[in-house]
Amino acid sequence: MKTGIIGAGLQGKRRSQAIKEFNDTELLIVADSDRERAERLAAEMACEATTDWQSVVARDDIEAVIICTPPDSHPEICNTAARQGKHVLCEKPLARNPEEAQQMVNAAAENGIRLKCGFNLRYHPGIQQARQWLNEGIIGEPLFIRSCYGIGGSPDYEKNWRAKPQISGGGQLMDQGMHTIDLARYFLGEFSEASGFTQTCYWDIAPAEDNAFALLKTAKGQVASIHVSWTQWRNLFSFEIFGKDGYARVEGLGGSYGVEKAILGKREFLKPFEERIIDFRGADKSWQVEWKEFTDAISEKREPSGNGHDGLAAIKIAYAVYESENNRQVVNL
Repeated sequence: MKTGIIGAGLQGKRRSQAIKEFNDTELLIVADSDRERAERLAAEMACEATTDWQSVVARDDIEAVIICTPPDSHPEICNTAARQGKHVLCEKPLARNPEEAQQMVNAAAENGIRLKCGFNLRYHPGIQQARQWLNEGIIGEPLFIRSCYGIGGSPDYEKNWRAKPQISGGGQLMDQGMHTIDLARYFLGEFSEASGFTQTCYWDIAPAEDNAFALLKTAKGQVASIHVSWTQWRNLFSFEIFGKDGYARVEGLGGSYGVEKAILGKREFLKPFEERIIDFRGADKSWQVEWKEFTDAISEKREPSGNGHDGLAAIKIAYAVYESENNRQVVNL
């Protein structure tokens, strides 16, 4: 899989480090508007560098493109790549709004390419273990989900592009909120209703939000409760799914979020309470697992897990939460 990366920031570096572990992937070129940054990453990866992303997607020897730029540039790059027959892995959020995301999904379908959204949390071992417990029926029919995901930002965070809706499409709900919304769909399926509140309580970023609180409901009545925050002064990731027979809880993502754990508990009314705890230590391999899923989907001519439709669905739900905040009512999806 001959590949080009557009965007040589933190995500571009993460993606490049992940794909270099695969013998069947060759990174040919890195593009970034900052030439020095492009050349620095290209030197690490022993590939070419450019400031012209158009030249990357136009190359006949490029088969797939990884988009690691801010969201306002995603549609143009993705749609151009699709017209050139390139498969696309695009970082989340897929776009700034549902309309742009729909254009990307349409472009992928019209040109027969695979479009994947960067939902690497699906591939964390704790999440995969919780999913296995659910699929095996160990916790029974799912009842509800609770999830909290947050960071504390950094000095002058209001200057970060993530806090500028004209670039990102929103605030924290369009940032880490994309992951939690996607995981809720990954475990419960489609939602029929959404409601919520947003809050700008610390960072000077209005109208963007630094906190978002969402309640999502399926047609079966299952509820996902989500809180994402840029005022979580100590980084936190917690994802819980409760079933009729027990629960699965995932805590931490490694690094500053703490050791990743998958915790299993069973419904026992009369026995002593017990939990099974699995610690997942070592480096974060979710980026490698996600890349393998992407390339496998291409070779097998199928849609990847966490595809363009999933990226679009997450944005639609986020915008329904914004609508709920603005109109003070539950929104039908």
